[in-house]
Amino acid sequence: MAAVDDPKGFYRLLEVPAGASQDEIKKSYRKLARMYHPDANPGNPEAEEHFKLVNEAYAVLGDPEKREQYNRFGTVGNGGGGYGPFSGQDPFGDIFGDLFDTFMGGGSRARANAPRQGSDLEVSLNVSLREAAAGVTKKVNVTRRERCEKCGGTGAELGTNVESCRDCGGRGQVEQAARTPFGQFVTVVPCARCGGTGRVIKSPCTECRGEGQKRVKRELEVRVPPGVDTGVRLRVNGGGEAGINGGPPGDLYVHLEVEPDPLFIRDGNDLHTQSVVSFPQAVLGCQVEVSTLDGLEKKDLPAGTRPGDTFRLKGKGMPRLRGGGRGDLIVHVDVDVPKNLSEKAKRLVEDLASEMGTPVQPAGFLDRLKTWLS
Repeated sequence: MAAVDDPKGFYRLLEVPAGASQDEIKKSYRKLARMYHPDANPGNPEAEEHFKLVNEAYAVLGDPEKREQYNRFGTVGNGGGGYGPFSGQDPFGDIFGDLFDTFMGGGSRARANAPRQGSDLEVSLNVSLREAAAGVTKKVNVTRRERCEKCGGTGAELGTNVESCRDCGGRGQVEQAARTPFGQFVTVVPCARCGGTGRVIKSPCTECRGEGQKRVKRELEVRVPPGVDTGVRLRVNGGGEAGINGGPPGDLYVHLEVEPDPLFIRDGNDLHTQSVVSFPQAVLGCQVEVSTLDGLEKKDLPAGTRPGDTFRLKGKGMPRLRGGGRGDLIVHVDVDVPKNLSEKAKRLVEDLASEMGTPVQPAGFLDRLKTWLS
């Protein structure tokens, strides 16, 4: 298929290149049609006009024969392959079927006052490494919309009635006709008088001002499972804002941040820590106590342990989030070299150096003077 200069901007309208496949054109059209559909943009004439242009572009590019003609000549003729409202062909095919599923509830027009799920909310939560290892229940504060307790969610002051909108007959929407190059299309838009609710409230509730909902602060419990790490997102079902027109509430999403620990550095499910031993212990070997998440653990160090040597304690790391045991604790050994030695200790080290044939820095004048005076 030869590339064209897109004289009518059909490729540009559908946001695809001239060499796009039919599946790519179809996918892009679905996205744009949902975005600019009048039901999704009530009272927005620019969106409605763009919706018509997108439909016109897809009517051509969505048909391989018309697309070929457009690519060659920059236009499409009105011969037997036309696509008017009485041509016996549906240029949109199952595309509008998909749109009707989205905007019209799977075959029947979705009412603007139909039950809808409430909005989701997001919060951040900090936990310590030990809380992340053991699991913990924490509390978070959220501000969300809930059903007004005073009016029971009706939006009307107590003792007053909610009337059905006479303009839409309580349906919450009205039909609106629009002419296009392909004929007349009838769309459904929210009723302007009732705002799509299908109801008219003459005496609004003083607590929620007729909305049926109000914003309140809540403290919610969040169960943090063992093994979580920074970046994990937990969902609290029903923790979001109240539904609309009797719909279910939204969810609360909790973004976790695991705080640094003074003893351990985390690497996935493994932990790293340090154990400091003296020079004689490193040379001759010893038993050390290592701090773990479960308490102190004893470990025998062999003679000749060097600074930077490591050993591993199996199963002493972080629990795996989805089960399957725990990681390991990797212990890094460091040798403490003392800076202030007694005279006796210095002589012993010098004797050791002499025995090993290892040259050391000779004592300075003040050191020799102190030795002589002693």
